[in-house]
Amino acid sequence: MTALPAGLADLADHYDVLLSDVWGVIHNGRESFADACAALARYRAERGPVVLISNSPRPAHDVIPQLDELGVPREAWSTLVTSGDATRMLLAERSPGPAWIIGPERDGTLYEGLGLTSAEPDKAAFIAVTGPYDDEIETPEDYRARFVEPASRQLTMICANPDRVVQRGSKLIYCGGALADLYRDMGGRVQMAGKPYPAIYDLALAEAERLLGRAPAPARVLCIGDGVHTDVQGAEDQGLDCLFIAKGIHGDAAMGPDGRLSAPAVDALLAAEGVKARYAMADLVW
Repeated sequence: MTALPAGLADLADHYDVLLSDVWGVIHNGRESFADACAALARYRAERGPVVLISNSPRPAHDVIPQLDELGVPREAWSTLVTSGDATRMLLAERSPGPAWIIGPERDGTLYEGLGLTSAEPDKAAFIAVTGPYDDEIETPEDYRARFVEPASRQLTMICANPDRVVQRGSKLIYCGGALADLYRDMGGRVQMAGKPYPAIYDLALAEAERLLGRAPAPARVLCIGDGVHTDVQGAEDQGLDCLFIAKGIHGDAAMGPDGRLSAPAVDALLAAEGVKARYAMADLVW
């Protein structure tokens, strides 16, 4: 059964470094979570480095201003790696393309300096996805008809954000992973480098080694995240312990009748995806 610690303080001495998810753990896209940020800041001050590991499709340098705007204190983290950082290596291998680029304009920094050219679907050599063009109103079904032709040609889709949904304020919005799921279901090929895939963990652990001055023992690395098929699956695949934040994108699914976190409900939620986590908390606190 998944253990339910009262707070990060119960675990801190057992780990030399934290790999913490961002969206859903320390902010919701509208505001930061003060208790979670304080918990990471205290761990960093008293115990060791905090590597933020995000499925944002943008490079890390483009995400840091967003964290500042949302009020995430710099004291709460040591460094940041993103799915965008890991995905740029896949994109560079396919430059100059041409690529059918799907996603909002704000994600354009993902492609800077790569020399990729853009094309319509029928002229593209591959597809590059960060998310829907308009994630406030679009769903994956808006892309089904457009995916028929490239899927029939077996065009590879490179998805820079494996998340299926994230919480923006009180609303769940679709991400690149939801489009990738649909495209794969239609017979298309998909490549991803963010969580739960190894490339982003390689980057994060390299940063941990740089900060610690030595490679951390796997048993001394704790992953924190609210995504079952990204954070929990990724930690399990890498042989790392995971602290599952159950009230992120999953809402009250892990709560018992009394409104408190329930170990049986957590286990059922995780088992439905075929994964396990060593620990779970409703929200990250110290």
